[in-house]
Amino acid sequence: MSLVAGHGPLGPDRAGWFSAPVADPIVYVEPHPRRVQAVRDGQMVIDTENALLVHRAGAPLSYAFPKGETADLPTEPEPAAPGYVQVPWDAVDTWVEEGRTLMHYPPNPYHRVDCRPTRRRLQVRVAGDVLVDTDDTVIVFETALAPRLYVAPEHVRTDLLRRTDTSSYCNYKGYATYWAAGDVEDVGWSYDEPLPETRPIAGYFSFDGERAEVKAELPSPDRRP
Repeated sequence: MSLVAGHGPLGPDRAGWFSAPVADPIVYVEPHPRRVQAVRDGQMVIDTENALLVHRAGAPLSYAFPKGETADLPTEPEPAAPGYVQVPWDAVDTWVEEGRTLMHYPPNPYHRVDCRPTRRRLQVRVAGDVLVDTDDTVIVFETALAPRLYVAPEHVRTDLLRRTDTSSYCNYKGYATYWAAGDVEDVGWSYDEPLPETRPIAGYFSFDGERAEVKAELPSPDRRP
C-alpha cells in the first residue's frame, strides 16, 4: 500500500510533490515477476509468474491475473489492465509469494523498513510509573508510516508489563505480541521472531502514544520548503 497510502507519492497526504501536475485518481499497474500461488481446500488453484500489481488510491495493493489462470475462482475484470482479472483475497485459504505465506494483501516492492541504532531519547509513563527512560534506542523508518522508536527489554520495566491475548500480523515485520501495564491494555508491543527485514528489533518494545504518556525524540514530520 506504500505508493497510495499515507505520505506515499500517490497517497492522500504526499510527503513530497510532483514537478508537474498529476491527475487524480491514479492507478499504477506493473509486472510482478514473482511466483504467486493460492491454495483452496488443500488444492493449488493459482500458480503463476504472470501476475500484475495494481496500486490504486484508496484500496489495498492487489494482484491481477491473466484470464484463464484463476481456475474456477470468483473474479472481477481489472479495468486498468484489459485481459486481467482480480480474485477476492478471501476467495482462497492461503496466498503464497516466493515461499512466504501472506496476510491481508501482497507485499509491496516499494515498502522498505530500516532499523537504525540511535541516541534518540524515549520516555514512557503509565499511571505515574516510568516504564522507559533511555537514549539507547532503535529508530524504525517504514515507508508511508511515521518513524517509531523501539527499545531493548533491559531498558524497560518489564516487571510492570504482562502479555495480553492481542496479536497482529504485518507482512514486513511479522507477528506482534502486545503488553499491558496495570489497567491499560495493549500499551506496547514487540516482535519475538520478526521477519528478516526487521531482525534488529527482535524482542524490542514500542509503545502506543494514545495509551501511554510517550515522549519520543523523532524527526519533524514536515520539512517541506
